[in-house]
Amino acid sequence: MYRALLLLSLILLAGCAAKSSEPIGSVSTPDFQLTSPAFTNGNAIPAQYACDGDDTSPALEWVKPPEGTQSFALIMDDPDAPVGTWVHWVLYNIPADTRGLAEAFPADAELSDGSRSGKNSWSKSGYGGPCPPSGTHRYYFKLYALDIQLDLAAGATKAQLLKAMEGHILAQTELMGTYQHP
Repeated sequence: MYRALLLLSLILLAGCAAKSSEPIGSVSTPDFQLTSPAFTNGNAIPAQYACDGDDTSPALEWVKPPEGTQSFALIMDDPDAPVGTWVHWVLYNIPADTRGLAEAFPADAELSDGSRSGKNSWSKSGYGGPCPPSGTHRYYFKLYALDIQLDLAAGATKAQLLKAMEGHILAQTELMGTYQHP
């Protein structure tokens, strides 16, 4: 009986650990909010921002980051992809005084303001828009307010970024849009 309970406990713990891809210490604050003029939270992302259209990034805006923010990091991913979570955009070291990203944000590895692009699941820098193989998928834009500038070279993966952010997240906010091929 004891062995069965121990085994069950280990399986449950392993399952919980496997599902957690977010850094420990993530905090949501109601004042720190991420929005887009292109779509509202929980609604459809317009085709122009997907592989069916121009495949350019939508404009993003945020307000009220916590005091002490030194930089921001952004991850956009699709947890509904058949191969597991598909990463569409990784961007970090966004300056602390920034309150948004322009539509069609550049895909340069490093920008003049110090922002750095990571690699998405296509192994490319910059934004890769929604392109689900079938059905409706959810796309999460996750914005993190960090207490440091990350010492992370351009081209980092989502996993590398998450590891570098551990212990440095002041707050996070997210915006979710959906997409299905027309």
